[in-house]
Parts: sequence; structure tokens; C-alpha cells
Amino acid sequence: MDEDSRIAAVNEIPEDGSFLFTVRDGFDTEEAILVRLSDGVVAFENYCPHWRDIRLDKGSGAPRRGGELVCEKHGATFECDTGHCTYGPCEGAVLEEIEVTTEDGVVYLTDDRYEFEKRGSSGDHDLSSRGRIGFSGQ
Repeated sequence: MDEDSRIAAVNEIPEDGSFLFTVRDGFDTEEAILVRLSDGVVAFENYCPHWRDIRLDKGSGAPRRGGELVCEKHGATFECDTGHCTYGPCEGAVLEEIEVTTEDGVVYLTDDRYEFEKRGSSGDHDLSSRGRIGFSGQ
């Protein structure tokens, strides 16, 4: 595998969360997450299909409950292996999968749509838990 496409070692991916990384599609960057499964690793774009500006992983790992990823904003739940939404306002939707390959305990980006940019957040948005509407009184 190409070292430029190396994302992380499998043992760096939390068993109860996710691993955040950034990919590039031409000029634009997109965040993605690695999710560790009992039999491998899967990657998804890092957003809730209900509102694309809501991140599943805000920098400290996407929460998991009962073996599913959880959108903290809406309470939507997603199967970790397929990304299929089983509950919430986007029920029936599916997280956009990003192709990765694991070789010798290391995860590599193999999706032709993207180039690996860096580990962690793209930095293109506010990762706080503030609401979408400001109430500054001004």
C-alpha cells in the first residue's frame, strides 16, 4: 500500500467510538470516520444525513450505543457495519461509505474519489455543541 494513503493503525481506532480523519476531493475537504468492527474496519463520511452540517464525530469519537453510532443532535442511530439508519428523523437513510483497506494492521484509503489529507478534523467548521442559531441580542 502507498504510505500517502495510510490513515491509522487498527489499534488506534477506539472500539467504542470512531477515528476522525480528513480527505480531499480536488479543492474541497471532507471529514470521515473509521469505525472498528469485530471483523474489520469501515469508513463513512462524517455527517448525519438529516442535516449535513451535523458531525457524528466532533473530534472525540462518535458516540456508540447498543453497537450503533449515534447522532447526538437528533438521536438517530446507525448500524456500524452498514451505516443504515435504524431510528430517528433520517430513518432508512444510509451513511456514505468511503472505501478503505486493512493490510498488516494498518488502514489505508483506497477510495478513488478522495486523497488522504490528514488525521483529525478538517478545521472547516465549529466543533462546539452550540446551536445553529445565535442569540446574541444584537
